[in-house]
Amino acid sequence: MKRLWGMNVKKVFGLILVMLLTAGMMVGCSGTTNEGKEKQQTNQATHQAFPVTIKDATGEKVTIEEKPKKIVTLIPSNTEVVFALGLGDKVIGVSDNDNYPEETKDIEKVGGMEMNTELIVSLKPDLVLAHASSAHNSEAGLQQLKDAGIDVLVVNDAQSFSEVYESIDMIGKATGEQAKAKDIIAGMKTKLKGISEKAKSLKQSERKTVLVEVSPSPDIYTPGKNTFMNEMLAMISADNAAADVDGWAKMDEESMIAANPDVIITTYGYYTKDPVNEVIGRKGWQDVTAVKNAKVFDVHSDLVTRSGPRLIEGVEELAKSIYPNIFDN
Repeated sequence: MKRLWGMNVKKVFGLILVMLLTAGMMVGCSGTTNEGKEKQQTNQATHQAFPVTIKDATGEKVTIEEKPKKIVTLIPSNTEVVFALGLGDKVIGVSDNDNYPEETKDIEKVGGMEMNTELIVSLKPDLVLAHASSAHNSEAGLQQLKDAGIDVLVVNDAQSFSEVYESIDMIGKATGEQAKAKDIIAGMKTKLKGISEKAKSLKQSERKTVLVEVSPSPDIYTPGKNTFMNEMLAMISADNAAADVDGWAKMDEESMIAANPDVIITTYGYYTKDPVNEVIGRKGWQDVTAVKNAKVFDVHSDLVTRSGPRLIEGVEELAKSIYPNIFDN
Protein backbone atom coordinates (compact mmCIF):
# COMPACT_ATOMS: atom_id res chain seq x y z
CA MET A 1 0.00 0.00 0.00
CA LYS A 2 2.82 2.42 0.92
CA ARG A 3 4.52 1.73 -2.36
CA LEU A 4 1.27 2.18 -4.24
CA TRP A 5 0.53 5.38 -2.37
CA GLY A 6 4.05 6.59 -3.20
CA MET A 7 3.47 5.86 -6.86
CA ASN A 8 0.14 7.71 -6.75
CA VAL A 9 1.80 10.71 -5.12
CA LYS A 10 4.36 10.77 -7.93
CA LYS A 11 1.58 10.59 -10.47
CA VAL A 12 -0.35 13.35 -8.72
CA PHE A 13 2.72 15.63 -8.63
CA GLY A 14 3.40 14.76 -12.26
CA LEU A 15 -0.11 15.71 -13.24
CA ILE A 16 0.13 18.98 -11.27
CA LEU A 17 3.44 19.80 -12.97
CA VAL A 18 1.95 19.12 -16.40
CA MET A 19 -1.06 21.30 -15.56
CA LEU A 20 1.18 24.16 -14.38
CA LEU A 21 3.35 23.96 -17.48
CA THR A 22 0.27 23.86 -19.71
CA ALA A 23 -1.24 26.87 -17.90
CA GLY A 24 2.04 28.76 -18.28
CA MET A 25 2.15 27.99 -21.97
CA MET A 26 -1.46 29.12 -22.36
CA VAL A 27 -0.72 32.38 -20.53
CA GLY A 28 2.39 32.88 -22.65
CA CYS A 29 0.46 32.19 -25.83
CA SER A 30 -2.30 34.48 -24.68
CA GLY A 31 0.23 37.25 -23.95
CA THR A 32 1.85 36.74 -27.35
CA THR A 33 -1.56 36.76 -29.00
CA ASN A 34 -2.58 39.97 -27.22
CA GLU A 35 0.77 41.58 -28.05
CA GLY A 36 0.35 40.54 -31.66
CA LYS A 37 -3.16 41.99 -31.75
CA GLU A 38 -1.90 45.27 -30.30
CA LYS A 39 0.85 45.46 -32.92
CA GLN A 40 -1.64 44.62 -35.64
CA GLN A 41 -4.03 47.32 -34.40
CA THR A 42 -1.17 49.85 -34.29
CA ASN A 43 -0.12 48.96 -37.82
CA GLN A 44 -3.72 49.19 -39.00
CA ALA A 45 -4.08 52.59 -37.35
CA THR A 46 -0.93 53.76 -39.13
CA HIS A 47 -2.10 52.56 -42.53
CA GLN A 48 -5.76 53.41 -42.10
CA ALA A 49 -5.28 57.20 -42.12
CA PHE A 50 -7.53 57.20 -45.15
CA PRO A 51 -10.14 58.12 -46.00
CA VAL A 52 -9.50 61.50 -44.39
CA THR A 53 -11.73 64.57 -44.51
CA ILE A 54 -10.14 68.02 -44.31
CA LYS A 55 -11.77 71.44 -44.16
CA ASP A 56 -9.71 73.55 -46.54
CA ALA A 57 -9.16 77.33 -46.76
CA THR A 58 -12.41 77.86 -48.66
CA GLY A 59 -14.40 76.13 -45.94
CA GLU A 60 -15.07 73.13 -48.17
CA LYS A 61 -14.74 69.64 -46.70
CA VAL A 62 -12.47 67.57 -48.93
CA THR A 63 -12.46 63.79 -48.51
CA ILE A 64 -9.35 61.99 -49.73
CA GLU A 65 -9.98 58.26 -50.03
CA GLU A 66 -6.41 56.96 -50.38
CA LYS A 67 -2.85 58.15 -49.82
CA PRO A 68 -2.00 60.26 -52.90
CA LYS A 69 0.55 58.74 -55.25
CA LYS A 70 0.64 61.63 -57.75
CA ILE A 71 0.57 65.26 -56.59
CA VAL A 72 0.43 68.59 -58.41
CA THR A 73 1.15 71.81 -56.50
CA LEU A 74 0.13 75.23 -57.77
CA ILE A 75 2.39 77.44 -55.64
CA PRO A 76 6.05 77.11 -54.54
CA SER A 77 5.30 77.15 -50.80
CA ASN A 78 3.12 74.04 -51.15
CA THR A 79 5.87 72.34 -53.15
CA GLU A 80 8.49 73.06 -50.50
CA VAL A 81 6.25 71.59 -47.80
CA VAL A 82 5.60 68.42 -49.83
CA PHE A 83 9.33 67.92 -50.41
CA ALA A 84 10.04 68.55 -46.71
CA LEU A 85 7.56 65.75 -45.95
CA GLY A 86 9.71 63.41 -48.04
CA LEU A 87 7.21 63.15 -50.90
CA GLY A 88 9.22 64.74 -53.69
CA ASP A 89 8.99 61.57 -55.76
CA LYS A 90 5.19 61.91 -55.75
CA VAL A 91 5.21 65.42 -57.27
CA ILE A 92 4.40 65.29 -61.00
CA GLY A 93 3.52 68.95 -61.60
CA VAL A 94 4.57 72.33 -60.18
CA SER A 95 4.00 76.01 -60.98
CA ASP A 96 6.17 77.98 -63.38
CA ASN A 97 7.57 79.87 -60.37
CA ASP A 98 8.92 76.81 -58.57
CA ASN A 99 12.70 76.80 -58.14
CA TYR A 100 13.32 74.85 -54.92
CA PRO A 101 14.46 72.24 -54.32
CA GLU A 102 16.70 71.66 -57.34
CA GLU A 103 14.61 68.67 -58.45
CA THR A 104 11.68 70.95 -59.38
CA LYS A 105 13.47 72.10 -62.54
CA ASP A 106 12.84 68.66 -64.07
CA ILE A 107 9.16 68.47 -63.07
CA GLU A 108 6.35 69.37 -65.47
CA LYS A 109 5.38 73.06 -65.23
CA VAL A 110 1.61 73.58 -65.12
CA GLY A 111 1.34 77.37 -65.31
CA GLY A 112 1.84 80.49 -63.23
CA MET A 113 -0.91 82.90 -62.26
CA GLU A 114 -3.11 81.00 -64.71
CA MET A 115 -2.85 77.23 -64.47
CA ASN A 116 -3.00 74.93 -67.49
CA THR A 117 -6.09 72.95 -66.50
CA GLU A 118 -5.97 70.62 -69.50
CA LEU A 119 -2.34 69.73 -68.81
CA ILE A 120 -3.06 69.04 -65.15
CA VAL A 121 -5.96 66.74 -66.03
CA SER A 122 -3.75 64.89 -68.54
CA LEU A 123 -1.19 64.20 -65.80
CA LYS A 124 -3.92 62.33 -63.87
CA PRO A 125 -2.90 63.43 -60.34
CA ASP A 126 -4.62 62.08 -57.24
CA LEU A 127 -4.29 65.40 -55.45
CA VAL A 128 -3.90 69.05 -56.49
CA LEU A 129 -2.68 71.46 -53.81
CA ALA A 130 -4.06 74.91 -54.63
CA HIS A 131 -3.66 78.09 -52.57
CA ALA A 132 -6.08 80.61 -51.08
CA SER A 133 -4.11 83.55 -52.51
CA SER A 134 -5.15 82.61 -56.06
CA ALA A 135 -8.13 80.28 -55.61
CA HIS A 136 -10.70 83.06 -56.14
CA ASN A 137 -9.20 83.76 -59.58
CA SER A 138 -9.14 80.07 -60.49
CA GLU A 139 -12.57 78.88 -59.39
CA ALA A 140 -13.61 77.65 -62.84
CA GLY A 141 -10.33 75.81 -63.41
CA LEU A 142 -10.38 74.19 -59.97
CA GLN A 143 -13.96 73.08 -60.57
CA GLN A 144 -12.86 71.48 -63.84
CA LEU A 145 -10.27 69.48 -61.91
CA LYS A 146 -12.88 68.38 -59.39
CA ASP A 147 -15.25 67.39 -62.21
CA ALA A 148 -12.43 65.26 -63.62
CA GLY A 149 -12.41 63.30 -60.34
CA ILE A 150 -9.28 64.92 -58.92
CA ASP A 151 -9.10 65.85 -55.23
CA VAL A 152 -8.41 69.58 -54.89
CA LEU A 153 -7.30 71.05 -51.56
CA VAL A 154 -7.00 74.82 -51.14
CA VAL A 155 -4.26 75.57 -48.60
CA ASN A 156 -4.58 78.68 -46.42
CA ASP A 157 -2.70 81.90 -47.27
CA ALA A 158 -0.55 82.07 -44.14
CA GLN A 159 0.21 85.50 -42.69
CA SER A 160 1.75 84.36 -39.40
CA PHE A 161 3.86 81.49 -38.13
CA SER A 162 0.84 79.86 -36.50
CA GLU A 163 -0.90 79.91 -39.89
CA VAL A 164 2.23 78.50 -41.55
CA TYR A 165 2.04 75.62 -39.10
CA GLU A 166 -1.62 75.13 -40.07
CA SER A 167 -0.60 74.93 -43.75
CA ILE A 168 2.05 72.31 -43.05
CA ASP A 169 -0.34 70.30 -40.88
CA MET A 170 -3.07 70.44 -43.53
CA ILE A 171 -0.74 69.18 -46.26
CA GLY A 172 0.56 66.51 -43.87
CA LYS A 173 -2.98 65.21 -43.29
CA ALA A 174 -3.81 65.26 -47.00
CA THR A 175 -0.72 63.24 -47.92
CA GLY A 176 -0.77 60.78 -45.03
CA GLU A 177 2.32 62.32 -43.44
CA GLN A 178 0.81 64.08 -40.43
CA ALA A 179 3.40 62.68 -38.01
CA LYS A 180 6.21 64.01 -40.21
CA ALA A 181 4.40 67.36 -40.46
CA LYS A 182 4.22 67.59 -36.68
CA ASP A 183 7.96 66.84 -36.49
CA ILE A 184 8.70 69.66 -38.95
CA ILE A 185 6.53 72.10 -36.98
CA ALA A 186 8.15 71.09 -33.69
CA GLY A 187 11.60 71.58 -35.23
CA MET A 188 10.66 75.04 -36.50
CA LYS A 189 9.34 76.05 -33.08
CA THR A 190 12.51 74.83 -31.36
CA LYS A 191 14.78 76.79 -33.71
CA LEU A 192 12.66 79.93 -33.39
CA LYS A 193 12.77 79.68 -29.63
CA GLY A 194 16.57 79.47 -29.73
CA ILE A 195 16.79 82.54 -31.98
CA SER A 196 14.40 84.52 -29.79
CA GLU A 197 16.29 83.58 -26.64
CA LYS A 198 19.51 84.80 -28.22
CA ALA A 199 17.86 88.10 -29.19
CA LYS A 200 16.74 88.70 -25.61
CA SER A 201 20.35 89.44 -24.70
CA LEU A 202 20.00 92.77 -26.53
CA LYS A 203 19.70 95.90 -24.44
CA GLN A 204 16.85 98.28 -25.24
CA SER A 205 19.40 100.83 -26.52
CA GLU A 206 20.72 98.22 -28.98
CA ARG A 207 17.38 97.56 -30.68
CA LYS A 208 17.28 98.47 -34.36
CA THR A 209 14.45 99.96 -36.40
CA VAL A 210 14.23 98.10 -39.70
CA LEU A 211 12.61 98.95 -43.03
CA VAL A 212 11.94 95.96 -45.27
CA GLU A 213 11.41 96.60 -48.99
CA VAL A 214 9.84 93.80 -51.01
CA SER A 215 9.85 95.79 -54.25
CA PRO A 216 12.17 98.51 -55.56
CA SER A 217 11.62 102.22 -56.16
CA PRO A 218 9.44 103.88 -57.36
CA ASP A 219 6.71 101.44 -56.20
CA ILE A 220 8.13 100.40 -52.85
CA TYR A 221 6.04 97.88 -50.92
CA THR A 222 6.78 96.91 -47.34
CA PRO A 223 5.29 94.46 -44.83
CA GLY A 224 3.43 96.10 -41.96
CA LYS A 225 1.61 94.54 -39.04
CA ASN A 226 -0.30 91.29 -39.53
CA THR A 227 2.42 89.79 -41.75
CA PHE A 228 4.85 87.06 -40.81
CA MET A 229 7.75 89.31 -41.78
CA ASN A 230 6.65 91.71 -39.06
CA GLU A 231 6.51 88.70 -36.74
CA MET A 232 10.03 87.72 -37.82
CA LEU A 233 11.39 91.15 -36.85
CA ALA A 234 9.66 90.95 -33.46
CA MET A 235 11.22 87.53 -32.85
CA ILE A 236 14.72 88.96 -33.20
CA SER A 237 13.98 92.08 -31.12
CA ALA A 238 13.89 94.46 -34.09
CA ASP A 239 11.28 97.19 -34.61
CA ASN A 240 9.42 97.38 -37.91
CA ALA A 241 9.64 100.89 -39.39
CA ALA A 242 6.26 100.23 -41.07
CA ALA A 243 4.50 98.76 -38.04
CA ASP A 244 1.73 101.37 -38.25
CA VAL A 245 0.51 100.10 -41.66
CA ASP A 246 -1.56 96.95 -42.12
CA GLY A 247 -0.47 94.06 -44.32
CA TRP A 248 1.64 94.56 -47.42
CA ALA A 249 1.47 98.27 -48.23
CA LYS A 250 2.85 100.67 -50.80
CA MET A 251 4.93 103.34 -49.05
CA ASP A 252 5.86 106.84 -50.18
CA GLU A 253 9.52 107.78 -49.89
CA GLU A 254 8.85 110.76 -47.62
CA SER A 255 7.34 108.59 -44.89
CA MET A 256 10.17 106.06 -45.16
CA ILE A 257 12.81 108.77 -44.89
CA ALA A 258 10.96 110.22 -41.89
CA ALA A 259 10.99 106.79 -40.23
CA ASN A 260 14.82 106.97 -40.36
CA PRO A 261 15.49 103.22 -40.13
CA ASP A 262 18.75 101.92 -38.69
CA VAL A 263 18.77 99.04 -41.17
CA ILE A 264 17.15 98.58 -44.59
CA ILE A 265 16.49 95.06 -45.90
CA THR A 266 15.67 94.48 -49.57
CA THR A 267 14.25 91.20 -50.87
CA TYR A 268 14.35 91.76 -54.64
CA GLY A 269 17.99 91.12 -55.46
CA TYR A 270 17.04 88.06 -57.49
CA TYR A 271 15.55 90.27 -60.21
CA THR A 272 17.09 93.73 -59.59
CA LYS A 273 20.73 94.44 -60.28
CA ASP A 274 22.64 95.61 -57.19
CA PRO A 275 19.68 96.59 -54.95
CA VAL A 276 21.95 97.68 -52.10
CA ASN A 277 23.66 100.41 -54.14
CA GLU A 278 20.31 101.38 -55.64
CA VAL A 279 19.06 102.22 -52.12
CA ILE A 280 22.27 103.91 -51.01
CA GLY A 281 22.30 106.07 -54.14
CA ARG A 282 18.72 107.36 -53.85
CA LYS A 283 18.37 111.13 -53.90
CA GLY A 284 17.27 112.55 -50.56
CA TRP A 285 18.15 109.42 -48.59
CA GLN A 286 21.71 110.42 -47.70
CA ASP A 287 20.79 111.40 -44.13
CA VAL A 288 18.89 108.19 -43.35
CA THR A 289 20.84 106.31 -40.66
CA ALA A 290 20.87 103.02 -42.59
CA VAL A 291 22.26 104.75 -45.68
CA LYS A 292 24.85 106.83 -43.77
CA ASN A 293 26.15 103.74 -41.98
CA ALA A 294 25.88 101.44 -45.03
CA LYS A 295 23.48 99.14 -43.22
CA VAL A 296 21.55 98.06 -46.32
CA PHE A 297 21.35 94.31 -47.02
CA ASP A 298 19.62 92.07 -49.52
CA VAL A 299 17.99 88.86 -48.29
CA HIS A 300 16.61 86.37 -50.80
CA SER A 301 12.86 86.77 -51.14
CA ASP A 302 12.10 83.04 -51.06
CA LEU A 303 13.46 82.70 -47.52
CA VAL A 304 11.29 85.44 -46.03
CA THR A 305 8.10 85.30 -48.09
CA ARG A 306 7.38 81.63 -48.79
CA SER A 307 5.20 80.20 -46.06
CA GLY A 308 7.08 76.95 -45.55
CA PRO A 309 9.84 75.32 -43.49
CA ARG A 310 12.58 77.57 -44.92
CA LEU A 311 11.12 80.62 -43.15
CA ILE A 312 13.43 79.70 -40.29
CA GLU A 313 16.40 80.28 -42.59
CA GLY A 314 14.85 83.65 -43.41
CA VAL A 315 14.68 84.61 -39.73
CA GLU A 316 18.32 83.61 -39.33
CA GLU A 317 19.37 85.70 -42.36
CA LEU A 318 17.49 88.74 -41.04
CA ALA A 319 19.07 88.29 -37.61
CA LYS A 320 22.61 88.06 -39.06
CA SER A 321 22.07 91.17 -41.19
CA ILE A 322 20.54 93.30 -38.41
CA TYR A 323 22.58 92.06 -35.44
CA PRO A 324 25.79 90.55 -36.88
CA ASN A 325 27.67 90.79 -33.55
CA ILE A 326 25.14 88.48 -31.92
CA PHE A 327 24.05 86.13 -34.69
CA ASP A 328 26.87 86.00 -37.24
CA ASN A 329 29.07 83.60 -35.30
